[in-house]
Amino acid sequence: MSVTVAKTAGFCFGVRRAVDMAEQQAGKQGIIYAYGEIIHNMHEIRRLEARGVRTAQTLDEIPDGAAVLIRAHGVPRAVYQRLEQKGCTVFDATCPFVQKIHRIVDRESRDGRLIVILGSAGHPEVVGIQGWCGESVVLDGEAQARAFTECQNVVDRPLSVVAQTTVNRSIWNISVGLIKKRCTNLKIFDTICKATDERQSEARLLAGVSDQMVVIGDKKSSNTKRLYEISRSLCRNVLYIEDAAELTTQELCRDGRVGITAGASTPAWIIKEVSNMMSEETKIENGEDFAAMLEESFKTLNTGEKVTGTVVAVSTTDVQVDLGVKHTAYIPLSELSDDPNYDVAANIHPGDEIEAVVVRVNDGEGTVTLSKKRVDQLKGWETIEKAHEEHTVVEGTIVEENRGGVVATAFGVRVFIPASQTGVPKDQPMSQLVKTKQSFYVTEINRQRKRVVGSIRQIQQEARKAAAEQIWSTIEVGNEYEGTVKSLTSYGAFVDIGGVDGMVHISELSWGRIKHPSEVVSVGDKVKVFVIGLDKENKKISLGYKREEDNPWNVFKSKYGVGDVAQVKILKFMPFGAFAEIVPGVDGLIHISQIADHRIAKPEDELEVGQQVDAKIIDINDEKKKVSLSIRALLVGDDYDEE
Repeated sequence: MSVTVAKTAGFCFGVRRAVDMAEQQAGKQGIIYAYGEIIHNMHEIRRLEARGVRTAQTLDEIPDGAAVLIRAHGVPRAVYQRLEQKGCTVFDATCPFVQKIHRIVDRESRDGRLIVILGSAGHPEVVGIQGWCGESVVLDGEAQARAFTECQNVVDRPLSVVAQTTVNRSIWNISVGLIKKRCTNLKIFDTICKATDERQSEARLLAGVSDQMVVIGDKKSSNTKRLYEISRSLCRNVLYIEDAAELTTQELCRDGRVGITAGASTPAWIIKEVSNMMSEETKIENGEDFAAMLEESFKTLNTGEKVTGTVVAVSTTDVQVDLGVKHTAYIPLSELSDDPNYDVAANIHPGDEIEAVVVRVNDGEGTVTLSKKRVDQLKGWETIEKAHEEHTVVEGTIVEENRGGVVATAFGVRVFIPASQTGVPKDQPMSQLVKTKQSFYVTEINRQRKRVVGSIRQIQQEARKAAAEQIWSTIEVGNEYEGTVKSLTSYGAFVDIGGVDGMVHISELSWGRIKHPSEVVSVGDKVKVFVIGLDKENKKISLGYKREEDNPWNVFKSKYGVGDVAQVKILKFMPFGAFAEIVPGVDGLIHISQIADHRIAKPEDELEVGQQVDAKIIDINDEKKKVSLSIRALLVGDDYDEE
């Protein structure tokens, strides 16, 4: 006879969490009341009772102010409210997957939708779910699902469908398929527990190749019944036992292959007792002793050991992890990641598989402290060393600034980047890099001293060199670029056009007269420039900034002609007349003889600086870019009357 034990046999993480919480709190409180059976296994309930866990079937059995454990199956909302009224201290062991269903049905009910629960009516988990929603209906199997869809009043109703976590996957698929065909306003939430799927899938595979199946679990356990039904459908010889005592009254196969599975509420010690009843000659297919394999669930964890577990719950302080052992494991949030921007809610979810390193084992409290970031660091060192050897780019997050530079984290490893290698100019603060993602090369590494040095500047230099080569291979007079002003001098501005600097002479910055480039641009400005001169041999580029379409003379010519009247602004006086601004950048002369309709001694007798007056354009000299204006022509009605 060969025996194969399902890897998923025994406690799921939700049940183990509830049992561990019951033991821990009973040890701290002395006595703790469980509202309803913590799990569907009377043997385990009796064991817990001996440790101070009292089972109360009604709320009236719980004294005011007592410590109360909420069972893994969950309870209705009203139970929490009643316990609060009684002044009880509540320890919530509701399975995270069940809590998720509570949130779904609560939200969907508030939206006015009928909640359809696929599961067993009266089961504690289903009762709990119903207690978190408004109107609901429970469908147990294909027949009830078919009858439900034949009701005319549900065809057009808004429905939201959820599943009891232990529902058989095939029953779910059939039932949902029937509802889909008839109901048009439907939302489906697949809430079957991943562990349930895996357990049932493994039982299906095992039963299909076994001559006999042994299913261990309480007769009231819903998920154990599912395992029995699955096994019966694929194997003729199936034993359904609650403990080792029942095995003596059953006929155990002596030849062929025997498969063993157990429900999620079956503790490891019961499975172990069953194994001891079997022949000492029985061996697991892989050659290990059956009892020895079960001992693995009681193994001792050692500090520094790398482990893999399943996320059970995420709180504001830590992440609880199921390692498949008796200890309860936690990862403090500070041990999740070195990245200060790490989003726990986005990256860690109940049911996720997670790798960690054992930091501390407290056998007295039955807890294990883990660190995920240390695993990341172990993997990260390999990645960092490879990047150093192959001179490949590493991306990390700058987490802090210090006197000598900045510190980045990449793959869980801290990397020091000296100030000279940050790429930040000396006159600018390095703090601008903190909390930003940066690419860099690893230039130095010493694993023994845990020292890694990086350079952002090398990346920038290579990128600039490549960009410069691209610029010089394509640049021509007339090319336009968007660049960044790098520096200013008294004679112009230097602009980086993508790896190459060019100069915009002060005369090319503005159509008007300016004393310094800072009147037009500032360092760091993004500007559009064009090439007006090129010396490839000496690597010099002359750039233009002012645009022909902005030429004030062109603007003036587009708006005015000889004979037009313009409102002008008096700028200054000369003995022979007054200069007035027609448009910004273009001035006109009002000769003294054209200021008034009578003879005047000087222009300021009739005009003031800053005064706005109407004047007629009497001449335009395109070659010399000069304009003659007349106020007198508007006063006497003549086009032009020379004195």
